[in-house]
Amino acid sequence: MSSIPRPEYPRPQWVRSSWLNLNGPWQFEIDHGKSGKERGYAEPSHRLSGTITVPFCPESKLSGVEYKDFMAAVWYKREFSVPETWKDGRILLHFGAVDYETEVWVNGASVGKHRGGYASFAFDVTSHILPGTNVVTVYAEDDVRSGSQPRGKQSGRYHSHGCDYTRTTGIWQTVWLEHVPESYLADMKLVADPGNACVHLEVKIAGNAAGDNLEAAAFYGGKPVGRASALIQGTAVKLTIPLSEIHLWEPGNGRLYDLRLSLHKQDRISDTVESYFGLRTVRLDGMAFRINDKSVFQRLVLDQGFYPDGIYTAPSDEDLRKDIEISMGLGFNGARLHEKMFEPRFLYWADRLGYLVWGEHANWGLDITGAESLARFLPEWIEGVERDFNHPALIGWCPFNETWDQDGVKQNDDVLRIVYEMTKRIDPTRPVIDTSGNFHVVTDIFDIHDYDQNPETFRAKLEPMKSGGEAYNTFPDRQTYEGQPYFVSEYGGIWWNPDQKDDKAWGYGDRPDSEEAFMKRYEGLTSALLEHPMIFGFCYTQLYDVEQEVNGLYTYDRRAKFDPETIRRINSRKAAIED
Repeated sequence: MSSIPRPEYPRPQWVRSSWLNLNGPWQFEIDHGKSGKERGYAEPSHRLSGTITVPFCPESKLSGVEYKDFMAAVWYKREFSVPETWKDGRILLHFGAVDYETEVWVNGASVGKHRGGYASFAFDVTSHILPGTNVVTVYAEDDVRSGSQPRGKQSGRYHSHGCDYTRTTGIWQTVWLEHVPESYLADMKLVADPGNACVHLEVKIAGNAAGDNLEAAAFYGGKPVGRASALIQGTAVKLTIPLSEIHLWEPGNGRLYDLRLSLHKQDRISDTVESYFGLRTVRLDGMAFRINDKSVFQRLVLDQGFYPDGIYTAPSDEDLRKDIEISMGLGFNGARLHEKMFEPRFLYWADRLGYLVWGEHANWGLDITGAESLARFLPEWIEGVERDFNHPALIGWCPFNETWDQDGVKQNDDVLRIVYEMTKRIDPTRPVIDTSGNFHVVTDIFDIHDYDQNPETFRAKLEPMKSGGEAYNTFPDRQTYEGQPYFVSEYGGIWWNPDQKDDKAWGYGDRPDSEEAFMKRYEGLTSALLEHPMIFGFCYTQLYDVEQEVNGLYTYDRRAKFDPETIRRINSRKAAIED
């Protein structure tokens, strides 16, 4: 067993063999006054006063710090050495995610800054690497109470409360070094085209590779099933790989092809990347959501992406997989990844297991009553969409969740409109919801949130949807239904914590008085949705408890509250809208 926490390769869709994991013990110090730069903390010789285990945030138990109060800024530092074989080419320093505004130094020289707590980023540090020992220093500022940064479900109060939980400050995903040649394969955008038995690639090249050749080879089950090549003339190259075998990716069956890209410089291979892809299509058709042209009812569950000991960070790669397997064992075929950009390793397991997911940003905490919020939201959202574009499990985008007005000032509708339009420009292959469960401005799907705990009144409110006329419209003065498909993207949230000993627990509505009453309510609410001929999917709140929020089907430490097979039986009934 590796002594390095989270030792697995952090970017499964773009794998190179030449890399170095920097997780583990780092020097650490909290900088409440944000004065560390003045005090010389970035200097290689300056030693920070404490230690932390990266990639776990300082609020978490696994970090070894477990400091729960607000931290205006934090510092990290560690030594590293690069292999002798890395003396030629480029060296890239990668960060899975750092919350929120980051600056990085190598051997005392600033190598770059990044703003955003969820997207991945990297810096070319080649010119700053020395023979022998090197020092990397990381500084991160974080202020979830500012109104100027997306915080997601991180609490803006000292204590966790309601559906806001323990905060995450600083590094919370893997830090790693990667060795690449002078000219290298930088990125890829892949569009599956099963109808024409092929996939289309657009590959970005870093450095001067003009005159080189790009070779792409696809495999299924280890067997070659397609090959293509193209001459590189600039910084990007497009090519199409015809496939001799068609194996569709679908819910419950994550059939994946392996993909190898190689850069050929004259008679030698200068760079190689291993990847994978899934063949599937998604489209809206009337009121139906079709996957591979088949109407599939989305039996989704809300996943917050929190862990008792790691907060935002799963203790292990196996924990990421386990959450998906728990969900599928309950009869769900996917999840809304809620108020958080999940790490690529989670999406990798979703791809492998055939698990549908919706991508969402952590918009809570960001005041969007003014247009200036775009500068704080859009760049990171674009980074996330581009990073996760190739995952077949990801079937739609929802940049915002419940964008409420602020202190009587209305949300800026142009912010939602611009983010929607930009998302569609980057990704025309997936549907986009402008904001989940709130005032729709421009959206491909008309989604609603409804936590009515009475199955009869819940069912009655859904009746108008059957007529094809006026929609179930919670905010008729703020939005207009324009014939889009219906999606009940939050419901349920049934409060169940029978052993509660204090008044801190939180959930929706009144608590059932018995497990039998819980199951009757769950079945009544869920059946109302499955039996509705105009609704293509639901999302139940939620998969597991998170701290004081106790409406999960599992506890926070992932113990089943109910017989999973009973939940599975209810969820797995054929829906009215399914083929």
